[in-house]
Amino acid sequence: MKPVYTFTDSDRDSLKESLEFLGASPYEDYEKFSDAIAALIAEGRVPDGLTSACRLIRGQREARVTYAHVISNSPLDSERPVFDQSNPVDDKYLQKRTFVGEGMLELVGRLTGTPLLSYATRNNGDFFHDVYADNRYAGTQTQKTDWELHWHNDRTAHPVRADYLALLGMRCPTKDLVYTKYVDGRELLKYISPRAQELLRRPEFVTPYDELSRDSNKGQRLSEAHAVLENEHSFRYYDTRTEPADRASAAHYEALREFRDALAKCREQYHRIQDGDLLVIANQDGLHSRQMIDIQDAGTTRLRWLLKTYAFRDDATADVHANDWLDGVRGRVRD
Repeated sequence: MKPVYTFTDSDRDSLKESLEFLGASPYEDYEKFSDAIAALIAEGRVPDGLTSACRLIRGQREARVTYAHVISNSPLDSERPVFDQSNPVDDKYLQKRTFVGEGMLELVGRLTGTPLLSYATRNNGDFFHDVYADNRYAGTQTQKTDWELHWHNDRTAHPVRADYLALLGMRCPTKDLVYTKYVDGRELLKYISPRAQELLRRPEFVTPYDELSRDSNKGQRLSEAHAVLENEHSFRYYDTRTEPADRASAAHYEALREFRDALAKCREQYHRIQDGDLLVIANQDGLHSRQMIDIQDAGTTRLRWLLKTYAFRDDATADVHANDWLDGVRGRVRD
């Protein structure tokens, strides 16, 4: 994908310097950290190019031009440690002492008007997640896997799901080819018959929770019955997991077959995230996956690290869930 904005080196370095000295940790006090980012914006310390790019992203979403964008050459932390893959989250708390990447993600969330979302039981309620291999989840379908991810939207089984995702390349292999794929929901609809669409809109499908969610909350086993197709072209689906609630329903399986055929037929967008690339995509108005094209050094690829955030569509959408905030922290939902 072609970037909508590429930082100049001077703008990147200037913003990096500002983000290095915020005086707050997003893992210890998210609200203080978020306020520090708001102050940078208010003080005019954000490059005009980034502000314009975020305005463009928001405008293209509202005009339905595209739901996938890339910003490149973003500021990153000077020190990006390798985390212990037996427990990378806790090791990150010990090793990571600057929060430039986190600041960049918070900044883009604010400039695009998409407040961040976190889950109380996922990574201790953190707003910033690591797409990073954890030995306990090797070969699974979670953000902690060391391998491919099927077509899905994040947190498919959960009642509160992000409208947008942001993925920032913190450490990416330079020789191995790892691609994030994205398909717009409008493309999928072109290949699904009206009858199948009608069935997919019924709340008659279920999705099991992923391994990481089940480990975080023992009560999370199977979603409530849900539709696969919502709104105009939003999808709630995880390939190989989502199925009809009534396993005896041939009609529902046929609708899913049409949907899966559509995934094989429709036009896709690819992006190979590199260090400093920020990929922002719609989580529900499309589907995404990870594809490993050519892996020359699996050990190096296992250390691939993306910093990730979930976000609501806008403030009004976030406010719908105000009764779900944990300890009054806006955006942190009970889960």
